[in-house]
Amino acid sequence: MATDPRQRRAARHAQPDTASAQPPARKAPITVERITDAALQVVAAQGYDALTIRSVSNVLGTGPSSLYAHIVNKADIDDLLIGWVCAQIVLPTPDPARWREQIRDVYAQMRDQYLKYPGISRAALAMVSTNLETLRVSEGIFSILLAAGIEPETAAWGMDALSLYVAGYALEASLVQQRQESPDATWVLSREELVRRFSALPEATFPNTRKHVTELTSGTGHQRFDFALELLIDSLERQALPHAATK
Repeated sequence: MATDPRQRRAARHAQPDTASAQPPARKAPITVERITDAALQVVAAQGYDALTIRSVSNVLGTGPSSLYAHIVNKADIDDLLIGWVCAQIVLPTPDPARWREQIRDVYAQMRDQYLKYPGISRAALAMVSTNLETLRVSEGIFSILLAAGIEPETAAWGMDALSLYVAGYALEASLVQQRQESPDATWVLSREELVRRFSALPEATFPNTRKHVTELTSGTGHQRFDFALELLIDSLERQALPHAATK
């Protein structure tokens, strides 16, 4: 160490060696938002089956124990994911004259968000979420149905049926996609192959399958989705009060 005060002063005033003097970069703190983003990355890249506390912590570059300051268990991550999906949905102001169109649009948005993240709709099944974004969408759908003049209990049960169908449709689509990517996916048949096999069935045993093979195999996934959604909406419309649409 320099003993001359002038040398010590010069050392204090010298440009520091930034390579050695800078403190090491600090990791960004773990937050609920970062956990949600990491979970979405896992699902988008590997599918919902790969989503675990450990897979999320790996994306964040930390250990699983770091997540438990913000979540209780895997179900909490599911709740965050469905809340994030619902946050992307735009809700209309309920209009009794356009309630069918409004319901179709909201559920089409939900379907499309589910399909972006393979299998994520499974997180919505068998769970009553209290996430505020999830409740916002539930309130919006319920309000549209009530504005149509549908009785509250019928509206509540109808909303449950519609939501369950959309989640199930998206889950099936993700499973088909997953199986098509498997090297053992030869059993996932094309429409042409289905027509060929159905047409080759014994007519005495399967007369209607053979006769209506075109109808049985017709339509895209989204066309069938729209058809089933309309059936459910038709059923709800029959429950609407006669004067509601004229308000």
